[in-house]
Amino acid sequence: MNYNPAELESLHAFYKNQLLGNTLPFWFPRSLDAEHGGYLFMRDRDGALLDDDKSVWFHGRAAWLLATLYNTVEPRQEWLEGAKSGIDFMNKYCFDTDGRMFFHMTRAGEPIRKRRYFFSETFAVIANAAYAKASGSAEAADRARELFGKCIEYATVPGMLEPKFTGTRPAKGIGVPMILMNTAQQLRETIGDPRCDALIDGFIAEIERDFVKDDIRCVMEQVAPDGSIIDHIDGRTLNPGHAIEGAWFILHEAKHRNNDPRLIALGCKMLDYMWERGWDTEYGGILYFRDVYDRPVQEYWQDMKFWWPHNETIIATLLAYTLTGDAKYAEWHRLVHNYAYRHFHDQEHGEWFGYLHRDGSVAQGAKGNLFKGPFHLPRQEWYCMQLLASLTGKEQVGEVLDLKKIKC
Repeated sequence: MNYNPAELESLHAFYKNQLLGNTLPFWFPRSLDAEHGGYLFMRDRDGALLDDDKSVWFHGRAAWLLATLYNTVEPRQEWLEGAKSGIDFMNKYCFDTDGRMFFHMTRAGEPIRKRRYFFSETFAVIANAAYAKASGSAEAADRARELFGKCIEYATVPGMLEPKFTGTRPAKGIGVPMILMNTAQQLRETIGDPRCDALIDGFIAEIERDFVKDDIRCVMEQVAPDGSIIDHIDGRTLNPGHAIEGAWFILHEAKHRNNDPRLIALGCKMLDYMWERGWDTEYGGILYFRDVYDRPVQEYWQDMKFWWPHNETIIATLLAYTLTGDAKYAEWHRLVHNYAYRHFHDQEHGEWFGYLHRDGSVAQGAKGNLFKGPFHLPRQEWYCMQLLASLTGKEQVGEVLDLKKIKC
C-alpha cells in the first residue's frame, strides 16, 4: 500500500524528532573530549564511558555528521566546533609517517593499531569536505581533495597497500567501489571536484558488471578479479545489508542525475535481490550473512541482527519508493522501519542497541565501540528527513523530488 501525504509528513516529523531529540543528544555534548580533543564514543547503554580509546574512522564519520547538520539543518555553532574538534584530532595524531591513517588510538592520541584498508581515509575526506563547506576553510578543502586522490591510488595502484592474503586465490570486494562512490558523491555535493562524475561512473559499472548476478538474483560481497564466483566459504558469503547500502548509493546517484531510469532500475534490482536473500520471514529484520547457494555460513553471528543493515535498508526502501512510486517499496519500508524502531531503539536511554539475537532480543547493551558510534543511525535519520522534507514541502531542503512511476 502506498504512503499517503499525511503518512509522509508524519514520517518526516518522526525522523527529524528522533535525530535531533533522541539520537544526537545521546552522543553530544557528552562525547566531546575537552582535554585531548576529538570524541569518546565507547559508551554503555546509559551513556557511561566504557573505554577511553578512540576509533579513527569514527572521528571522520562524526565530524562529517556534525558539519553536515550545520550545512543542511541549522548553522549551530556547537556543531561546527564539534566537527573541528574531530578533524583537528585526526590531523594532529591519526596519520602515520607514510601518510596513511591509523585505526585505533589512545585517548591522548597514541597509535594502537593500523589496518590494511583505507576506509579511515575515505571518512576523513568527507569530514574535511563537509567542514570546508561549513567553515569556508580552504585548508580543509585542499586536504579533502588530496586525501581523495590518495584513496584512488590505494584502490588502483598495485603494491601501495600491504595485501591481506597471498596471491593464491585473488579476490576483490564490493566495499571498495561502494565506499569510493559515496566518498565521491559527498565530495561533489560539498566542495566539488571535477574527478567525481567519471569515477562514479566507473564504480557503478564495476559493481554492475562484476558483483550483480542476475542469473541467481544476488549481489556478491566478493568475487574473483574477472567477476566470477569463488566457490569457497568466504567467496560464497553474502552480506545483504552491505549490498543494500550499495543499492541506495546508486539510487542516490540516479536522483542526482534527474531520476536516471537506468540507475533507478539497477539500484532497485540490487535492493530486490538482497531483500529476498536477507529479510528474515520468520522473525523479521535483516540477517547478517547468507550463503549464495544456501549452504551453512562460517561466521557464528550469521543469523544475528546488527543495527546498521537496518539503517541502510530503511534508506534504500524509502528512496526506492520515492523514485518509483511502487507500493512494494512502501510496504518494505514499513516492515523494516517498524522492526528496527521496535527492537533496536532504546526507549529508556535513547539511541539504538547494536546487536540482537535472531529472535530480536538484545545481545548486549553497549551503544558505542570501535565499530559503532554516531554514523549509520543519525545518517539514516538525517537522510530520510531530508528526502521527505523535499517530497512533502514541509521544508525546502535540497533538490525537489518527482514521484516518477518507473518500474524496476
